[in-house]
Amino acid sequence: MSKTIARNDTAEAAGGTVFGVILAISFCHMLNDMMQSLLPAIYPGLKSDLGLSFGQIGLITFVYQITASILQPLVGLYADRRPTPMALPGGTLFSLAGLTVLSAAHSYWLLLVGASLLGMGSSVFHPESSRVARMAAGGRHGLAQSLFQVGGNAGQALGPLAAALVVVRWGQSSLAFFALLALLSGAVLWNVALWYRHHGLGRLNASRRSGGTTPLPRGHAARGIAILLALIFSKYVYLASLTSYFTFYLIHRFGVSVQNAQLHLFVFLAAVAVGTIAGGPLGDRFGRKYVIWFSILGALPFTLLLPHASLFWTAPLTIVIGLILASAFPAIVVFAQELVPGKVGMISGLFFGFSFGMGGLGAALLGWIADMTSIETVYRLCAFLPAIGLLTAFLPNVERD
Repeated sequence: MSKTIARNDTAEAAGGTVFGVILAISFCHMLNDMMQSLLPAIYPGLKSDLGLSFGQIGLITFVYQITASILQPLVGLYADRRPTPMALPGGTLFSLAGLTVLSAAHSYWLLLVGASLLGMGSSVFHPESSRVARMAAGGRHGLAQSLFQVGGNAGQALGPLAAALVVVRWGQSSLAFFALLALLSGAVLWNVALWYRHHGLGRLNASRRSGGTTPLPRGHAARGIAILLALIFSKYVYLASLTSYFTFYLIHRFGVSVQNAQLHLFVFLAAVAVGTIAGGPLGDRFGRKYVIWFSILGALPFTLLLPHASLFWTAPLTIVIGLILASAFPAIVVFAQELVPGKVGMISGLFFGFSFGMGGLGAALLGWIADMTSIETVYRLCAFLPAIGLLTAFLPNVERD
């Protein structure tokens, strides 16, 4: 991987897109999110082995995601003021510790400790890696953000598949094997951190000096950020309904096996990964506002149909929902970065952290609703969340690079 980064000297000298760096952090994003997505992937086993309620499962997700939610903007703000390239490989140690604890946890409280350690790993990785993606973008910010994000989506899709093939067969202790992936990620990120220190900071400073976007009045920028956060809320609470409870929904409603349900979840998350690739480049070409319109509001007809679909139609509908919803996040992050120029780390941390927090709060609330009513009720209520996409009409216009 270090040789790949080194071969980008020509792009470096020209200030172009450094694909070696972007692909390196995308690969590490895949490893990071695959390790972390093993947590919801093993929920059915934890529920039966420890006798957990849906509410307790939701609280595990809440602890994991709220830890990252609170810390990510703080990490990003600190990085804007005092860049720390070696934080990237150092953060992988939290993920390694989290999976190690989860592999040996036989009490509910240890599960919460392991989940919080995973959240701390994400709190360092996401804002710093998003900064690196912008450093290496060479003006193609949407493309860079999509390539970075698709690594995470691929990792989220591989987590349930790994759980179906490995964890379901060999049990909770097999998570310790996946913890070793953190060491591989740390080695790659060490090389990325060296590029960050010697080249990335200079490129980012040069980009700031050359401008690229026209700063908006403070009130307009604040309104835009608030609207984008509302769109993140609708997207990630809906995604929480699928990532945390889709397997239970399929098992309860259609009587499928745990492995079959995990494969359905893998197909959905794979669709999310594919959809993410398109969102950033399309935003670069046609404007991010149009992509956000389509991505959030365009999913509404399909989310409304899902609670009433048969097993045969459930898979196609979730694929379409995943493809459409996934294109939003890269466009939203880059749009927000353009609203507040010069605060890449803080904005990245805010949006990654808020997405984690909303996913965690959504999982906890939806688990409580499922306990009080039924798992089917969760999907009937969540079907209306994409309607929040109508707020896109009030986003300010931002000049594209």
